[in-house]
Amino acid sequence: MQKILIKNIKKLVQVREDGAFVVKGKEMDSLPCISDAWLAIDNGIIADYGTMADFPGIADWKDLQVIDAAEKMVFPCWVDSHTHIVYAGSREQEFTDRIRGLSYEEIAQRGGGILNSVKKLQNASEEELIQQALPRLQEMIQQGTGAVEIKSGYGLSLESELKMLRVIKKIKEHSPLTIKATFLGAHAFPQEYKHNKRAYMDIIINEMIPMVAQEKLAEFIDVFCEQNYFSFDETITILEAGKKYGLIPKVHAQQMSHSGGVEAGTRCGAISVDHLEYVNEADIQLLLASKTMPVILPGAAYFIGLPNPPARNMIDAGLPLAISSDYNPGTSPTGNMNLMQSIACIQYKITPNEAINAATLNSAYAMNVEKELGSISIGKKANILITKKIPSSDFIAYAFGSNMIESVFLNGTLVK
Repeated sequence: MQKILIKNIKKLVQVREDGAFVVKGKEMDSLPCISDAWLAIDNGIIADYGTMADFPGIADWKDLQVIDAAEKMVFPCWVDSHTHIVYAGSREQEFTDRIRGLSYEEIAQRGGGILNSVKKLQNASEEELIQQALPRLQEMIQQGTGAVEIKSGYGLSLESELKMLRVIKKIKEHSPLTIKATFLGAHAFPQEYKHNKRAYMDIIINEMIPMVAQEKLAEFIDVFCEQNYFSFDETITILEAGKKYGLIPKVHAQQMSHSGGVEAGTRCGAISVDHLEYVNEADIQLLLASKTMPVILPGAAYFIGLPNPPARNMIDAGLPLAISSDYNPGTSPTGNMNLMQSIACIQYKITPNEAINAATLNSAYAMNVEKELGSISIGKKANILITKKIPSSDFIAYAFGSNMIESVFLNGTLVK
């Protein structure tokens, strides 16, 4: 693998020499950077960095590719720890229905929502799902993302959930992205189990989870803890069943109402609780006493008009915070992490520095890849982005309608 030197970097952003894997509270507004910098990549790994004034020379490097990044900045790639990008077809009709006044729940009752995607996915082949997902991933790379978590949850049967997870496994072989899989069989109750929820839970616990573990198809298990979906007790039951098979818990929490998702997640030792529009002070205290990462999904709240999560309050209370896209066909049909940071800054009043920390190091923690991604640190994967000529790191969130990413390197290789 070729050795690369990026020189004359206007600013090398998110440089972590302290070994930090999470930043929280006031620390989130601190973004360590090096001005007029260089960065060396060797065998797909960040090998070294420093200032141009202290550049040691490159006499011992053979077959070296040199990139001049004058007036440009280098960041670690964004880490997107919550997506649903394996799906069949789009749901723009529901978008129009919401504009005409229907609520998320009303759309679901008409056969829309998650169950709409379930029907489409069950009729799609693995190859069709792969061919639809790969362009979405490619667009995300062009927008600076270097790692993606992908959930199942549009199958809701043993056969279709396994199909989704096998597709994710195959996508890993086609994409240079770092990809993690999450089993989300508890995304909704299938129509045929609407009046026999316990029977579907038995399928999740006794059939789906063992097969997912046997085929090593997922690292995480997730539950949509919400009114008309999975209750607090049901969430805990499913997460604990997954833990017995080595699956790490996550929770869709407090999105449409206060349904106990944060408490369920912290009680089960979840690595993250995601959405959080209806988080209250008691939830914040639970999170402060835990190692669970709060993850906000600005695209979903924006797209379907939910209340803003209390992101500012969470950071001010001393919590860490991560940002992800929730890329899915119904409530957040984009994986643009630059836009996610902009929405968080504009609507939630977090600073650009806080947003960058949330979209890199803290999101890496929420995806369990903080030891290999999320910062410019020696020994981590060389998943980096080079910006176009920009005046400051704040410009990423400021230029909300533009893609300011010029090039992306994944595992030390330029993605074309």
